[in-house]
Amino acid sequence: MVRQCVQIPQKIYPITKRLKTPAEEVEKYFPGFLAFIDTTEQQIPRPADKRRCRTYYSGKKKRHTVKNQLMVNNRGYILHKIGYKKGRKHDYDAYKKNHPVTPKQVVNVLDLGYLGVETDFPEQLSALPYKKKKNQDELSQEEKEYNKIHSKIRIVVEHTISRLKKYRILADVFRNKLRKYNRVSDIIAGLINYRIMNQY
Repeated sequence: MVRQCVQIPQKIYPITKRLKTPAEEVEKYFPGFLAFIDTTEQQIPRPADKRRCRTYYSGKKKRHTVKNQLMVNNRGYILHKIGYKKGRKHDYDAYKKNHPVTPKQVVNVLDLGYLGVETDFPEQLSALPYKKKKNQDELSQEEKEYNKIHSKIRIVVEHTISRLKKYRILADVFRNKLRKYNRVSDIIAGLINYRIMNQY
């Protein structure tokens, strides 16, 4: 019932995917023509099966996890959310197979976990921070300033993730059946969207 009533990302995404030319219509869903994409992880109990153990083990978190990738606008409104992925899968691998298609005018703001997106998806506008090259001692002053601005803009997706984590079912170890995980995360994303929608 909750999924039918609230604005879950799956309902909104088909609309945003169809947006083509009218700038006003695009800006309604993407204020400032920006979209922010990031991945969050949640711990699960250690699987009993050894093969499952390996696929759910996250080298980043040093525990067994599932991953969720979100796309939000600059109000923190969740426009797209993929089904959970196993903890071993890299953020960019999850993006390549499940990347949200945004209108041509919209810039996708990403972190360094998505390096390679500009080469693999040249049709989509992307903004990533600068990374030090192998033989480079440190970034230039302009690059540092750009990275600071990039972090300030991108913080909106981190705030949305923290809103999700306020619900303990997505913050603590997820001890329910994994087949129910997407339904639970959909409902919580919908509740967050409902709260944000009523702020404006």
